[in-house]
Amino acid sequence: MTKALLTTDLGGLPLVARGKVRDIYSLGEALLFVATDRISAFDHVLGSGIPDKGRILTQISAFWFEFLKDTVPNHLLATSAEEMAELLTPCSERIFGRQLTGSEIVVHPTFEQQIAGRSMIVRKASMFPVECVVRGYLSGSGWKDYRASGAVCGIRLADGLRESERLPEPIFTPAAKVNTGGHDENISYAQVEGMVGAETAAELRGLTLKIYAKASQYAAARGLILADTKFEFGWVEGVGVVLADEVLTPDSSRYWPAEGYAAGGAQPSFDKQYVRDYLEQIGWNKQAPAPALPENVVLRTREKYLEAFRLLTGQNAVD
Repeated sequence: MTKALLTTDLGGLPLVARGKVRDIYSLGEALLFVATDRISAFDHVLGSGIPDKGRILTQISAFWFEFLKDTVPNHLLATSAEEMAELLTPCSERIFGRQLTGSEIVVHPTFEQQIAGRSMIVRKASMFPVECVVRGYLSGSGWKDYRASGAVCGIRLADGLRESERLPEPIFTPAAKVNTGGHDENISYAQVEGMVGAETAAELRGLTLKIYAKASQYAAARGLILADTKFEFGWVEGVGVVLADEVLTPDSSRYWPAEGYAAGGAQPSFDKQYVRDYLEQIGWNKQAPAPALPENVVLRTREKYLEAFRLLTGQNAVD
């Protein structure tokens, strides 16, 4: 098993942002996304990474971008080594300290090791300040809201629903980062209209539900239930609304095995719940510094990510 990559340093490339998982570099008119092996829980990056997690998430997103390309445009320009090398060549002087010419494409080993299999070059997009969440089943924060109020994001649901129960139809339950802590907080559809306008809000909701329907059908054929997920959209001049960021990964989605599914309680999943359960078990106060994970939790979490990758893509190993 490879060592977890927790941070990147790509020489002369300007670092735009370092998020909980991704490091983002400027390539002028494009961006380089590098998914590290960092893992977060309860809004804190943990002291341990999950080896190959960045590769797994990147390649799941790349799979879905390709799968959905006829449904919605996306921001992806390149993710294969060959395509990326060609697009990175104009930046070679900043990366390597010298200019490459002709057909010579030489990637410094340290640079290549940091980006191989875990990176994508994307168009710059003006991102909408909305997390487009869709729920097909009653779980997570939606279940908590329902128990307290009988509604989710202001959407009234029938009485007597059980945890993990399939909803009569998927619901759009948007969220937004509205405080300095970076938490996603549920907002109403009316608030989305106020933020982006009625026409754009309707387009985002329509795309979210359309993508969810197509992805859910595919996941079901692979033995998975896509309980809920969130999308991010942006605007690219000359293209319009594009699907961006990560797509339908275990970090942004709640997948359950279809076999053994039964409403009335929590379901086994392929997301970070295994890590959250461990942190609850040890009594962490959810304040910095975040603890490291023991080896058995790291290994089991990695297996969960790999299992999701295999089921979704049909491939046995990440590149």
